Amino acid sequence: MSIQVTNLTKYYDTTLAVDEINFSIQKGEIVGFLGPNGAGKSTVMKILTGYLKDFEGVALINDLSIRDNRIAAQKNIGYLPEHNPLYADMYVEEYLRFNAGIYKVPKERISTLITEVGLASHVTKRIRELSKGYQQRVGIAAALLHNPDVVILDEPTTGLDPNQLVAIRSLIKNIGKDKTVLFSTHIMQEVEAVCDRVIIINKGKIVADQYLKDIQNTKQQVIVVEFDVKIEKEFIVSLPNLKEANNVFDTTWELLFSTPIDMRSTVFDFAHDNGLKILNLTRKNKNLEKLFQELTQ
Repeated sequence: MSIQVTNLTKYYDTTLAVDEINFSIQKGEIVGFLGPNGAGKSTVMKILTGYLKDFEGVALINDLSIRDNRIAAQKNIGYLPEHNPLYADMYVEEYLRFNAGIYKVPKERISTLITEVGLASHVTKRIRELSKGYQQRVGIAAALLHNPDVVILDEPTTGLDPNQLVAIRSLIKNIGKDKTVLFSTHIMQEVEAVCDRVIIINKGKIVADQYLKDIQNTKQQVIVVEFDVKIEKEFIVSLPNLKEANNVFDTTWELLFSTPIDMRSTVFDFAHDNGLKILNLTRKNKNLEKLFQELTQ
C-alpha cells in the first residue's frame, strides 16, 4: 500500500481531533478527502507528511513509518499545503532550481516538470506576477520535483476561476496515472470529476469510504417536484418506495426514493389522482453532495 493508516488518533491538549481512523490507498488511486471545517482533514494530512509527530496509531508511507522513519518516508511524499508557500519575488525557474537543489535532483528534471505542468510560457516571470492558477502549478511542480510516489494536495483548487479549475483538474488526473494522490477539497464537483474514491471524515471519524462509481450507481434517486398548492407531509408520505420527503420551499418538495425504477410517473399519477398540478418535476441521482450532507449535518 502507498498509504496505510491504522487506529490513527490525535489530541490537541484534551480535544480529540482524529479518533482511531483506518484507511489504506493503493498506488495509482486518486482519493478525495472530504469533511466539514474542523473535521480533522488537515490534521490527518499533517500527520501523513510528518509535520505533526505527536499522535497515536500507525501511519505508513510505502511501508515506512512516518513516526519512526520520518525522513525516509518524506522522500516518498510530494505535498502542496492549503497555503502555497512560495517565494513571491523569485522567478518561476529560479524558484524551481532552488527547490531542486534542496532535493538534489538533476536540472533536467526542472525542464521536464515545467512542460508537464504547463509553465513553459511563464518561467521568466516573478511568482507574484502569476495568477492564482499558475501559482498553484508552481506549487505542484515543486511538490513533484523529487518524483515522489505519493502526492498530497490540501485544497489545491481554492480560489480558482472555472478555467483554472479545469486546468488544475486535468493536471491532477495526469499526476494520478502513476502516483497515489490524496486530494482534499470542499468542491464536490472536483471530486466527482477527478477522483476514483472518496473518504469522508466528520468529527474526527471516517463516516464513508466509497468508490465514486458505487455512489453514482446507487439505487436511490431524488425527485424535486413543485406543486401548485401547499400540501402536508402526511399527505405525501403515502408514495411507494419513499424514503424521505423534505419541504425545501413553499410548494416545492425534495423526495428521496429507494428504488432503481424512475418514480416521476408515480409522482405525476399521485398529483393527478389528488387534484394537484405539477409546475416543475426533475429527477437526479443521489450524488456525492447529497451523501456528504447526510453524513456530516
